Amino acid sequence: MTREILFYEKYFIEFYLLLDSTVQEKIEYVFKVIKTVDRIPQKFLTHVESTGGLYEIRIKVESDTYRVFCCFDEGKIVVLFHGFQKKSQKTPKREMDKALKLKQEYFDKKKEKQL
Repeated sequence: MTREILFYEKYFIEFYLLLDSTVQEKIEYVFKVIKTVDRIPQKFLTHVESTGGLYEIRIKVESDTYRVFCCFDEGKIVVLFHGFQKKSQKTPKREMDKALKLKQEYFDKKKEKQL
């Protein structure tokens, strides 16, 4: 099984470039798992409840936790939206709202191109 990872706009790239190399390496490792492993372990990718197909990629480096919101498109495409450093147990509502907005934008733009 191979999946493709797409970056929607530049939100994820901007986040990624601010991180230190240790975190970047871990993110790249998790992306490799997502691209190649048939059943992705839940510790790396989990469905966000009641969001209509939004997923959270989980990256843990020492005591720091990072999240990247994404969704699947056509089964084998993982579309990345944006990332953030998680500082509390609960995912901040504004981060979730931003991800849902970007997901909607992505599918709206895709639909327009197909007409």
